[in-house]
Amino acid sequence: MSDLQRTMADYGFESNDDYEYHLRCLMNNPYNGIKAINIEGHKGRRKTAFANALGRALEYPHLFYYDFTQKAEAEGKVIIPPSEDEHGLTEAPVGDFDHVMSEACAFSEGEQTVLILDQLQAADFKDHIRIYHFIKNTEWSYGNNVLKASMKNLLLILISDEPLYHSLQKSSFRIWVNAVSAAQKEYSPADFYLQDDVLPIMEALAQVFELLEVAPTHSEYKNILNDIHLNIHTEQQLIHSLYGWMEGTDRELLFSPKMSLLLTQVIDKIQQYHGMDEVIIES
Repeated sequence: MSDLQRTMADYGFESNDDYEYHLRCLMNNPYNGIKAINIEGHKGRRKTAFANALGRALEYPHLFYYDFTQKAEAEGKVIIPPSEDEHGLTEAPVGDFDHVMSEACAFSEGEQTVLILDQLQAADFKDHIRIYHFIKNTEWSYGNNVLKASMKNLLLILISDEPLYHSLQKSSFRIWVNAVSAAQKEYSPADFYLQDDVLPIMEALAQVFELLEVAPTHSEYKNILNDIHLNIHTEQQLIHSLYGWMEGTDRELLFSPKMSLLLTQVIDKIQQYHGMDEVIIES
């Protein structure tokens, strides 16, 4: 597990997939503008979890977040600059989107900053265009105001359930985030501080995972093994533990006849495992 994987797991996004290479490609690119990541993947909030975990794992001093599906506040935000010009005319309140963009620009001038723009499929098309021009020229404009961001310090993360505006997509680095971990891990008993007597159970479980087309993460597998040690005695209990701990598990497939034989094999290995433990205890 890479340092990035480990740190992102600490911030709530655990995956067998390693995104360290993707990040290195973006950071080492000599692009003359705001560096941007376009997170793609299946619908759901896993992409949001990825973005937040990545932003925190980078340990940038400032992280800003805006969701285009959230309702704008009626009164708007604090007006920047003062609300009246020299003629005494009042400017319109600053919207939530312009407000968060203004903050990100301001803070990036002095320190590293992450800005996450989520649910861009709900944004007006003109906002896609505004974001594209912002990436290109590092300037954010609204009303009579123009703010400049530091292309050295600002990282922009874009999330959408639908394809982005073409030019915006071309000016960002795409990362695909799976609904579940795609990378298969070859775990050994030692990975969980266990002895080799648990290996037959793990080999039987591997056939279950293959049919389910899932790749449990370390913590998911650890929880399943804990249940095997303490709780699981029947196929039904095994099903509940597999579904309860593993993200993306197909419940219907778990209960299907073609899974039954494999689950029975796992239970047989569990019974043998506990039988060996009992012999050791009695001796």
